Amino acid sequence: MAADHDDPSPLAPRATWPAAVVREHVLRLIDTAAADPSGTVPIVQAGHPALRLRAVPFDGQVDDAELTALVALMRRTMHAAPGVGLAAPQVGLPLALTVLADPGAEGTEHGEVRERPAMPFRVLVNPHYAPVPDEPVEQVSFYEGCLSVVGYQAVVPRLRRLRLTGQDEHGTALDEVVTGWPARIVQHETDHLNGTLYLDRAHTRSLAATDDLGAHWASQPRPEDAARTLGFPLA
Repeated sequence: MAADHDDPSPLAPRATWPAAVVREHVLRLIDTAAADPSGTVPIVQAGHPALRLRAVPFDGQVDDAELTALVALMRRTMHAAPGVGLAAPQVGLPLALTVLADPGAEGTEHGEVRERPAMPFRVLVNPHYAPVPDEPVEQVSFYEGCLSVVGYQAVVPRLRRLRLTGQDEHGTALDEVVTGWPARIVQHETDHLNGTLYLDRAHTRSLAATDDLGAHWASQPRPEDAARTLGFPLA
């Protein structure tokens, strides 16, 4: 895959967790979720080592029942946050697995401009993304945030369309084209598996506390006014 797209952190160290350590951590997460009335686990924040490692590929380190339990607790944690995606490194587990779901914003100006249809819950295992072959590369820029960088958002240029490959939680191969906001979510979550935070790709002059974003820029579907006022380019 193109190094400047889904592998933007060539210096990120590769996690070296053996299968037994991965399974031990998964079982610990399952126990933590079981002990919490909400069935959730803590989301780690920027500075945690797991967020800066290249995740270990999933290769059967846990059995089907354990994988199902891991996916379920990640799904509950994502919804409780609330968020539209959660990668395993965000719960301290450098494993190449992420969950995604978005209610969308169809029927609104923001939803139309951002191409944000509802995205049903899904699991990506060992995902990769790249530009769609034989298509011009098109980037779009919007504000986004992260459950592991609480309280801030920034404008990030992302591929508008991408080719997604990998597997689902059942081992079924994926090879599909994803467009619009779902493509943004795929990129954001897959980046986590490469030790990359959205801030690594963001226009840093656009960085805004969430409250200030709401006060100044959230009403606008595109960040043109923010770009002019704060002084950053748009894709």
